[in-house]
Amino acid sequence: MQTLFINIKELLQIRENSVQKVAGLAMRELPMIQNAFLLIENDLIINFGKMEDCPTDSNYEVIDVTGKVILPTWCDSHTHLVYAGNRVQEFVDRINGLTYEEIANRGGGILNSAKKLNETSAACIYNESELRLQEVMKLGTGAIEIKSGYGLTVEGELKMLRVIKRLAENYPIKIKATFLGAHAFPSEFKENHTAYLDLIIDEMLPKIAEEKLADYIDAFLETGYFSVEETARIMIAGKKHGLIPKIHVNQFTAIGGIEACVKHGALSVDHLEIVTDEDIESLKNTITMPVALPSCSYFISIPYTPARKMLDAGLPLALATDYNPGTTPSGNMNFVVATACIKMKMTPEEAINAATLNGAYAMGISDTHGSITKGKKANFILTKPIHSFYQLPYEFGSNLIETVYINGMVV
Repeated sequence: MQTLFINIKELLQIRENSVQKVAGLAMRELPMIQNAFLLIENDLIINFGKMEDCPTDSNYEVIDVTGKVILPTWCDSHTHLVYAGNRVQEFVDRINGLTYEEIANRGGGILNSAKKLNETSAACIYNESELRLQEVMKLGTGAIEIKSGYGLTVEGELKMLRVIKRLAENYPIKIKATFLGAHAFPSEFKENHTAYLDLIIDEMLPKIAEEKLADYIDAFLETGYFSVEETARIMIAGKKHGLIPKIHVNQFTAIGGIEACVKHGALSVDHLEIVTDEDIESLKNTITMPVALPSCSYFISIPYTPARKMLDAGLPLALATDYNPGTTPSGNMNFVVATACIKMKMTPEEAINAATLNGAYAMGISDTHGSITKGKKANFILTKPIHSFYQLPYEFGSNLIETVYINGMVV
């Protein structure tokens, strides 16, 4: 079936030719058409342009969207959407003065989520997770990466990845799965890191590869978690099973992790609240996409990724939510885009590029998602009547989305 959207106030992120990513000054350019049309057939975009060139075939289903804006759905390239329960008490603990590290040392944090997940059935975890997935789809997310990492046992990690696989089978949204067994060291391995790395590499990875449960491999490369050398070992082992690295790095400290990730061909390096001049030099002219998670900075009151410094140095940047129960219990990409503008001084054009095209790149799906391009998936957001797309970050507390289309269908 062909559907024609007419009188679009602004059609954003149009790309005549498929572009993989944008960087530096190019991120300030958000190609758009005012007073536009968009034609889709089933799940694909087949044409777009100015209204004066609008096709007139009478067989189209015509939808008049006068006064409304269309832009691609968000591509959220970093989430922990699958988990059990919540960590509300830790939220209160932080208000009362405890740090992230102090909470973790008391058995909170990642180990708290791991305990809950291993005590919860796969069916219950699926039911909780699909409610979150439904919510983020309604908020405009049309592609999402979901990590494991709250199992920290062979069965726990497999349980999470199987839930992610089931979500991908049951929902139209594009889902990429990441194996994050190296999220934290379980208590019993706190003094024997090598034994836990052996468990990941010798037992978890072969089973995950056998069931084809993951696309990527991740590790929490950070002081007190996984060292540069330990993460390098994990990246090498993952690549042997066809899993491309996407690594947590530089959330609290800079310890040379970014250089190691680039060396091992990481698709993305995520968090980057702390970025040195050396890190920026390491990222220049590489395949590795830096990913910022501003709603994490907002929620736990840590520094924001220095976006201006990175973009002015010519780097690309993607935006994602970090949706997880401890440090970012929200999958709202609209808030992420607004926060990037307000707190990281990104322009609306830069933020939308980072949350669509560059987000798609950080998930390895630029060929099919992230822009309004002929032949790409018909995934787009239709706003309520607004004056300009600038209202999306400006009215940060309002839901300006009227309808979300994924694969050409209304969510």
